Amino acid sequence: MKIVTLKPRHDRPIRLRHPWVFSGAIASVSRDPALGETVLVTDAEGIPLGLGAWSPTSQISVRMWRFDDGAVDEAFFADRVAKALAVRAGMAERFDTDALRLVNAEADGLPGVTVDRYGDTLVGQFSTAGAERNKAALVAALMAQTGAKSFYERSDIDGRKYEGLPPAVGLLAGEEPPERIVIHEGQVRFAVDVRGGHKTGFYLDQRDNRRLVAEEARGRSVLNAFCYTGGFGLAAQRAGATAVTHVDVSATALAQARANTALNALPEATFIQGNVFQELRTFRDRACRFGLVVLDPPKFAASKRELDKAKRGYKDINLLGIKLVEPGGILATFSCSGALTPADFRTAVTDAARDAGRTVRILRELRQAPDHVESLTFPEGLYLKGLLCHVE
Repeated sequence: MKIVTLKPRHDRPIRLRHPWVFSGAIASVSRDPALGETVLVTDAEGIPLGLGAWSPTSQISVRMWRFDDGAVDEAFFADRVAKALAVRAGMAERFDTDALRLVNAEADGLPGVTVDRYGDTLVGQFSTAGAERNKAALVAALMAQTGAKSFYERSDIDGRKYEGLPPAVGLLAGEEPPERIVIHEGQVRFAVDVRGGHKTGFYLDQRDNRRLVAEEARGRSVLNAFCYTGGFGLAAQRAGATAVTHVDVSATALAQARANTALNALPEATFIQGNVFQELRTFRDRACRFGLVVLDPPKFAASKRELDKAKRGYKDINLLGIKLVEPGGILATFSCSGALTPADFRTAVTDAARDAGRTVRILRELRQAPDHVESLTFPEGLYLKGLLCHVE
């Protein structure tokens, strides 16, 4: 087996079971491993630390599969899949849903592998060289252990270019999924486009937060900013919101939000297409107020280099949002920027509240749904942060 030897004093993260080996930590590599090939990682003295996948074009040169001397083969991947499914045993019933994340990359010991289930269809993203190299074994294990009818790939993600991989989209196993897959979260139904929708088709990570926000919606008017296909607004309407206004830049997303409103036989909502920052400023200038404002923007920071700009963006959007909440109303605000810490996000909202001259109290701190598991040795896996706030 080809060997990656670390520099002196660069082995501590791996000994602490963090799964990433950065290029700057490597002293030498033997015999030119192929893209995604499994390599042995050793410390500077040659003591084995575990096995990982080689990514020669990425700053993260190795992503660890395991921290012992076992094999990395079909049986290994079948075992990892089985353990990931076991962690989620009973979650679908507990959350009253037929859509669930089944594999959450590093947190499940499968770096670069993300798999969501929508009814009988599995949708996967393989974002790293190691995941790509072992894709067939992973798909076979998932199909066998879940009894799904389809496995559709959505590896059309930016991260693959850093791994030297082209985008990949299409059916990998089973039958072609329908154009729209209707899933449910409790009494709310959503039509999901697994071929062209964001991520794998839907934001399953916000499931619990949709429920918590809906609990605050009864009798309130709701502004659902960055609404995508309507998730928070639909849940709020089902819970008794008096009116819902959806705002998004995407006409396609808004069309699906409108279709989802009809799918649930809900009263007609308001749908506004436009730049969300500008639309919020328009609401502010017109002195509009809402009983509940949801801010669920896309990622503002893809890396630490973009953090300062992202912090300003989160402050600006929350300043606008807070000004639009009527006294005694609710703000639900989120960040999905993994590079931004929960403390940084809280600071941005605090600064926004101060500049708005409003008293804002946190009712709950929010995060990704439990099926999007986190590992204690991989804090980067906590990417979704949120605050549910009361605004005076």
